[in-house]
Amino acid sequence: MVRKEDVAFLADLESEAERLLERHLSSTKEWHPHTLVPWSRGRDFEADYEWDPSESDVSPEVRSALFVNLLTEDNLPYYFRDIERMFGADGAWGTWVRRWTAEEGRHATVIREYLTITRAIDPVALERGRMAQMSGGVVPEPPTAADGMCYVALQELATRISHRNTGKAIADRAGYDIMRQVAIDENHHFLFYRDIAKAGFDRDPSEMVLALERQVIGFAMPGEGIPDFEAHSKVIASAGIYDMISHYENIIMPVVMRDWNLPGLEGLSGEAEDARERLIAYINKVGRISDRLKTRREAAAAKAAESEPAPA
Repeated sequence: MVRKEDVAFLADLESEAERLLERHLSSTKEWHPHTLVPWSRGRDFEADYEWDPSESDVSPEVRSALFVNLLTEDNLPYYFRDIERMFGADGAWGTWVRRWTAEEGRHATVIREYLTITRAIDPVALERGRMAQMSGGVVPEPPTAADGMCYVALQELATRISHRNTGKAIADRAGYDIMRQVAIDENHHFLFYRDIAKAGFDRDPSEMVLALERQVIGFAMPGEGIPDFEAHSKVIASAGIYDMISHYENIIMPVVMRDWNLPGLEGLSGEAEDARERLIAYINKVGRISDRLKTRREAAAAKAAESEPAPA
């Protein structure tokens, strides 16, 4: 049930939600998971089958990314529960929530079928991970509609980046095409949430800035219930698939600072003005950390290149 404090806020934005829904429906293209899966590469799993990493040429880093990406997509029932709780089940909001859920549902289908067919990941570990993830039902739970708009916009873009970079790191055209298509879906979802949040900033900038501070400073990818999530996240970050550099350069700066124009918002309450100052200070700190990490990565890459033997 939508919080009573959010009813008027969402009602004021419903016409914009309807416009963005129509834009979404007109700009997305139908696609079918079964057409992307390389079925001819499949074979039966014998009763005594034990997975061996040598069956696939997927690197450990990409394997971690695929494991986390798929189990994140598996948690869709809990995301639907919270999205509907924040935005409601009626009108344009409810139509969007159900459409978003239907589109998200095919992501786990196509990724799992690909991983099973290609044996890129231990199927037993994958299923046990799914059971643990869904039995726990751990997902971020933004407390207000404003928080939800901020969080899902940032999260959808982060997920798009992670899927896309994972696909680029797969040395297999079928895997690349699958992750590319999933990333396209995520980008369409991001655009809806980015722009409905922008309408929220226009309607009530103080409420949105307070929510934005909470969601940016406390941002976490929706995977905390995944077994060994922290270890996988470190591997994924070290491979450059998704890390603080990407978060700062591709999410915080273009969306928070440019699209939502955090520095230029006007008409803020005193509380919201204080929140903006704290948030900008935090973003500047993240930028400095990102720069240091990038410098270290570039230095490590240069050192590795120097140590490679010269071609014969």
